[in-house]
Amino acid sequence: MLRTLAAPRLARLAVIVPFAALLAAACEHTAIGPPPAGQLLAIVVTPNPVTLPPSGPQQFVAVGSDINGTVVSVTPVTWSVVATGGAINSSSGLFTAGTTLATFASTVRACNSDGSICGFATVTVANTPAVGPSLGTAQTYGILAGSTVTCVTGGTIKADVGVSPGNTTTGFPPCVITGTQHLADATAATAQNDLTTAYNALAGLACGTTVTPADLGGRTLPPGVYCVASSLAVTGAVTLDGQGNANALFVFQVGSTLTTGTNANIALVNGAQAKNVYWQVGSSATLGTGTTFRGNIVALTSITLNDNATMLGRALARNGAVSLGTNNTITLP
Repeated sequence: MLRTLAAPRLARLAVIVPFAALLAAACEHTAIGPPPAGQLLAIVVTPNPVTLPPSGPQQFVAVGSDINGTVVSVTPVTWSVVATGGAINSSSGLFTAGTTLATFASTVRACNSDGSICGFATVTVANTPAVGPSLGTAQTYGILAGSTVTCVTGGTIKADVGVSPGNTTTGFPPCVITGTQHLADATAATAQNDLTTAYNALAGLACGTTVTPADLGGRTLPPGVYCVASSLAVTGAVTLDGQGNANALFVFQVGSTLTTGTNANIALVNGAQAKNVYWQVGSSATLGTGTTFRGNIVALTSITLNDNATMLGRALARNGAVSLGTNNTITLP
């Protein structure tokens, strides 16, 4: 038996069916997902990070890419500053650093025309000199101590070794010195005077970034002056990024002790060089077993290398001893 639909029910169906069709059509046009190949997906700002002196200029560049990583045009680009640190031309991307010494994370921003896609860069403003302080006559020394130098076995110092005002070394041989020893002579005294001058110059630099927490492990750092009021640790690896500058300067001002963990590593990338890395230590430095250390330790008191620790740099102690364990190597940078 056929049933007929009442007029009101037919009317309701007439409304429901078109509404469902409209909803489906709307969903097709609002599907969530990344833009297809050839359309802008991301913006990368270069250089990033960058270190600038106060009031220093930097031209930033914005590079767009699609879902496949292919470069696509980003025109126009709107530039702005998010977390202070300086000012930027909104159309050209020419940045001028401010005068506050600090690291300003993700402060430079470049966005597409509607502001839906942006890229960022970090700026460090640091009162960093163009070159490090002169070590004077201390630069030929792999080890310079105030009281004594000791070595257990298997160590090789590929440079001069000096002691002043002390006059003793212990463990040579079997440990090896390829350079010249200067023990309580005028040459060693002059080197210690030059070391004191360098130490004071390093300590007198304005701090650019306070290290918090006081462990560099796992970080990548741009050039600059880093400081910590008391002790500094290096657990694991820290990477010093020269940002393409072979003269990039890294200074670490440590209020008391510097300690590296077992198998710690000071890694240098993008042009950074060990000769331009300085660790000014207010008390003593200890390199853990198996540490690969790069840079010049300039310590007020003493320096200790545990077994299998190696240095591309210098161990320079003003007042105390430099102590080596087993199988240590020190090579001038």
